[in-house]
Amino acid sequence: MTLAVGRTATVTVTVGADDTALAVGSGDVPVLATPRLVAAAEAATVAALAGELADGQTSVGTRIQLEHLMASPVGEQVTVRAELVHVDGRLLRFAVAAHSSDGRLVGNGEVTRMVVDRERFLARTAAEPRLPRR
Repeated sequence: MTLAVGRTATVTVTVGADDTALAVGSGDVPVLATPRLVAAAEAATVAALAGELADGQTSVGTRIQLEHLMASPVGEQVTVRAELVHVDGRLLRFAVAAHSSDGRLVGNGEVTRMVVDRERFLARTAAEPRLPRR
């Protein structure tokens, strides 16, 4: 795996009724929910890595810092751009910025991902003890 700082990708979402704070339970207004913005930011980071990881590797999110600055109503298009800004071995850090269709800043922040061996990761998660249900 040889990843270079500067890799970018964008993901565009059109806010639908299922993407609202009201629908996902993160609020009671029909605007883009912060969890949906986070998901779009993560999707952009994954897209920036497409075709670049070795066979059998994947990346997993480990940290997200995101400011959601502006409401986006149903029907609004929001484009999230991710740029790889730091590589330290398997640790990857991306700057992310989301803009409305008219160019206003919807949100920005940073997403950190870790490159892992897919099979080993899945085997380890299957073997980890689960917390007891209450």
